[in-house]
Amino acid sequence: MTTRADLPSAPPGVLIANSSASTGTAATGPPTAGGPGGPVPPPAPRALPRPLRPRDMGWPDFALLGAAALSSLCLVWVVFFQLTLLSGAFGFLLCWYGLFLALTWIATAQVVEPQVATDRVVATLVVSAAALIVGLVVYIVVWVAYKAVPSIHWGALFTYDQKDLVASDPQVLDHVGVLHAVIGTLEQVAVATAIGVPVAIATAIFLNEVGGRGVRTVRTVVTAMSGTPSIVAGVFIYSILIINHVLTFSGFAAALALVVILLPSVTRVIEEVLRVVPSGLREASLALGAPQWRTVWSVVLPTARSGVVTGILLGVARIVGETAPLLFTAFGSQLVNANVFSAPQSALPLSIWTNVRAAQPILIELGFQTAFVLMCLVLVLFVAARVLSRTRGKKSGRDRPADDTLARMFVPVPMRGTDPVTGDTAS
Repeated sequence: MTTRADLPSAPPGVLIANSSASTGTAATGPPTAGGPGGPVPPPAPRALPRPLRPRDMGWPDFALLGAAALSSLCLVWVVFFQLTLLSGAFGFLLCWYGLFLALTWIATAQVVEPQVATDRVVATLVVSAAALIVGLVVYIVVWVAYKAVPSIHWGALFTYDQKDLVASDPQVLDHVGVLHAVIGTLEQVAVATAIGVPVAIATAIFLNEVGGRGVRTVRTVVTAMSGTPSIVAGVFIYSILIINHVLTFSGFAAALALVVILLPSVTRVIEEVLRVVPSGLREASLALGAPQWRTVWSVVLPTARSGVVTGILLGVARIVGETAPLLFTAFGSQLVNANVFSAPQSALPLSIWTNVRAAQPILIELGFQTAFVLMCLVLVLFVAARVLSRTRGKKSGRDRPADDTLARMFVPVPMRGTDPVTGDTAS
C-alpha cells in the first residue's frame, strides 16, 4: 500500500498535480463531454434582462394609445350628453384629453411599468403642445389664404394704391392695391433695423463681454423695456418728438417707435447667444496677443453668427406686425409716399386695421388680402435671412478666408528694425 511518504517529492518551488493517496495517480477531474480528462467547456452566459427603453414604441403601444383615446372619448361623450347637462366643445375636448392621459398611464403601468407610463404621459403632453402650436399657425395661414386668395387681382394688388377707392363700386378691387402699404412697411422696418440692430448688438457685447459698473443698470433697463406695451412706444415718440414739432407724422417717426420695441428683444437674445460661446475660444485668442475688440470681432461674433441672425429675425418678426405705435407716428395714408422722412405714411398692419374694421365687405376683403401679403412678406424675409446666414464658407466645400480689412486698419504693421532678443533684422 502506497503511503504519502512513498510519493515522489517535488523540488522546492515546483508545483505538481494533485494525486490520489490510494492509487498514486494524478487526479483528472470529472469526466466531461470531451471525454475523460478533456477540457472543461466555459459556462453558458447568463441571460441579462432586457433594458427598458420608454422611447421604443411598437404596434402594441400605439394600439394601447388608440384604445385609451377611443375609450376616453366614449366615456366623456356618455357623461356629457347622456348622464349630465354639460355642453361646450372646449369643455368636452378638455375632459377628453385629461381622461385620455389618465387611461394611458393606467394601461401602460399595467402592461409595461409605472416608470414607462409616466414617461409616455409626459411625452404625450410635449407632443400635444407642439402639435397645438403648429396646428394654430397652419390654421391661421390657411384661413387667411382661404379668405384672401379667391378675390385677389394679382395685377392690381402690387401696382395700385387706394387713392381711387370707392367702397360702393363692385369692381373696386380691379384698380385698388396695397402698393403704398408695402412700400411703407419695407422702409419703416429697414430704417428700424438699421438703427436698432447695431445698438442692440453693441449693448449685448457690453453686457456679456465688457462688463463694468453699469451692467446691472443696463440689464435692468433692457428687462423693463422688454415688458413695455407697444402702444407706449408710439405715445413716447408722439409726445417727445411730434407734439414738440421736432418731427411730423412720417415713416421715420414710426421707425423710431419700432426701434424702442426692437432693442430689448434683440439685445436679450444676442446676450444669451454670446454666453454660449465657449470661454476657451476667448482665452486662446487673448493668449495669441489679440486685443479684446479683435477677439469679439473675429472669434465671438463669427462663432455666434447663427444665433445673432436668429435674434435679429425675432426682432424683425416682433416689429413687422405692430399696429399701435403706427397710429401715433405714421398716421396712415391711402397714397404712395416713398419719402420716409416727410408726410404720413401707410404700412401693412395699419392698412389691415383700417380696412377690417370697416363695414363694407369690399374693404374687409381688401384687409384679408393685405394680411396675406404681410404673411408672404414675413416668410420671404425669414427664408432670405436664413439662406444668407448659411451661404458663407459653403460654396466651394472649404472655408473662405476671414475678412480682415477692418483689423488691418487698426492693428499696427510691424516696421523694419532689429529684434531686441536675437539681434536679427526683421520687417
